Amino acid sequence: MNSAPTTSPSVPVSGHPRSSTDRRGILFIISAPSGTGKTTLCKQLTVNLPGLWHSISYTTRKPRPGEEHGSDYYFVDEKSFQEMTAKNEFVEWAHVYGNLYGTPWKSLTEKIDQGIDVLLEIDVQGALQVKKRFEDAVSIFILPPSMTVLRSRLHTRASDTPDEIQRRLHKVKEEVWSYREYAYIVRNEDLSRSLRDLESIFWSERLKTKRLNMTWLENNFILDDDQKTGDHKDLP
Repeated sequence: MNSAPTTSPSVPVSGHPRSSTDRRGILFIISAPSGTGKTTLCKQLTVNLPGLWHSISYTTRKPRPGEEHGSDYYFVDEKSFQEMTAKNEFVEWAHVYGNLYGTPWKSLTEKIDQGIDVLLEIDVQGALQVKKRFEDAVSIFILPPSMTVLRSRLHTRASDTPDEIQRRLHKVKEEVWSYREYAYIVRNEDLSRSLRDLESIFWSERLKTKRLNMTWLENNFILDDDQKTGDHKDLP
């Protein structure tokens, strides 16, 4: 659920910037167990892929070393979070490892309406909630090579207590059973290879027929000159 905002324009099939009215943005959901490397991958995706914005979530947990308010998360107290919940300001919210996390409606839907693709880094519980509200969202599950490797990564990063690491490892076994709910699975054994795999998914989804500007296609290949209606209509 971490993020770094990017406000690049959306990108067409050709790879060049296009009008935001050409299509709605695509919502990409990425989930992974703690220690899998998803945050590193997500931040690099927003650097490598034009027209992709990394959603920023709210949380009641304390910032870790190096994390910044408004860049990694919006860090708020529990009272403020509960007030936002009461006002229905979250697409989803969840209680994870003793803290509250929520995805704001406003910024996410604004970007999608502008034709900008949105990357939502979120846990399994939250992902399942979001998928119910955005049926055309593209879901991706990232896994480590093995539980042994994951255990080693969690101990190496030294940001959690031994008890917390055990809780996270136990939760992984529960989360993995949700893999059937995701359209894609990426195994993060090598960071560079995993990044290429993820980029391939993003580009292929952008190229799907259902996301193409059909007005452009009809005007350029099907309709006669007197039948053309313009190239800047939203996709069906």
